[in-house]
Amino acid sequence: MCYSAKVWADYRKYTKMFGAELSIHEFINLFQRRSTDARVVIPKGMEMSFSLPQNEEERSIKALIDEFATAEATRFEQDLFKQRTRQVEAERKLLVKPTKAAVESQRIATNKIERALEKLANLRRTEPKDSDSRIYPGNYAPVMVMEGGRRVIKPMRYQCRPAGKPSAYDAKYPGTYNARRDNLEGFWKGQFGYTHGIMVVNAFYENVNRHRSEGRELSDGEVVQNVVLEFQPKPTQNMLVACLWSHWTGPDQPDLLSFAAITDEPPPEVSLAGHDRCIIPIRPHNIDAWLNPNPADLKALYAILDDRERPYYEHRLAA
Repeated sequence: MCYSAKVWADYRKYTKMFGAELSIHEFINLFQRRSTDARVVIPKGMEMSFSLPQNEEERSIKALIDEFATAEATRFEQDLFKQRTRQVEAERKLLVKPTKAAVESQRIATNKIERALEKLANLRRTEPKDSDSRIYPGNYAPVMVMEGGRRVIKPMRYQCRPAGKPSAYDAKYPGTYNARRDNLEGFWKGQFGYTHGIMVVNAFYENVNRHRSEGRELSDGEVVQNVVLEFQPKPTQNMLVACLWSHWTGPDQPDLLSFAAITDEPPPEVSLAGHDRCIIPIRPHNIDAWLNPNPADLKALYAILDDRERPYYEHRLAA
């Protein structure tokens, strides 16, 4: 399963490459909701695309981003003060009489101080990093869909909650950030043939067993260890990953746009690296056909998934 991916987080790339329009009001709603909902996690790359706003709506998003950053900085600074006070108190106790409790308190405070300083530095950073565009399940990302005959970019959560299902599905089915191809007419029948999207990805990450990634069996007495591998397509390219999405509504809860990447059997190099699924990058000439699905012709949709890009996926241990 594609548990993490490096995506196009900057909506401007979609508008330039695909002529897509920004669903600006849904972006505004998302950034507004983040201020009161800790479950809304937006990658820094999405924020940075609004660093130089071009119109009033983008300026309103930039203001929301700045307000959120100010509130987060205050929270981190308060925690920093709390942990530094704890650290000083632990060091004072250690000078009087070393105890396990004081040593542990000092260790915890030191670690939390380091994390708070890292969060503050990342919050204030303006130079982009590759990690700014990496998403995980539960994070939001731009997804291109078709709306009224136009290609449109919407912000969606990377874990799909099908319309009509209870919100408890998020916990009951935590793996719904991926949609298995062999279950498209089962679990995903409400989305396959109806609501299709595309996410642009240039690398993806998988948890695998170390011994499998090394092409060997477990040694006697060896404990299974997991490692994270980064897979990159060669030649280097931006992959148009086939997705399904849903617009969920519920009583007394905010609307939710969410999506899942379709996965299939892996190519040999991914299988040999120790993983049993792989995302499906469709070809550019199939974009509109994929985004305008006909539920009466599922055979044509499967044909698009078969007519996929087939790069070679090099892998390495993720940093």
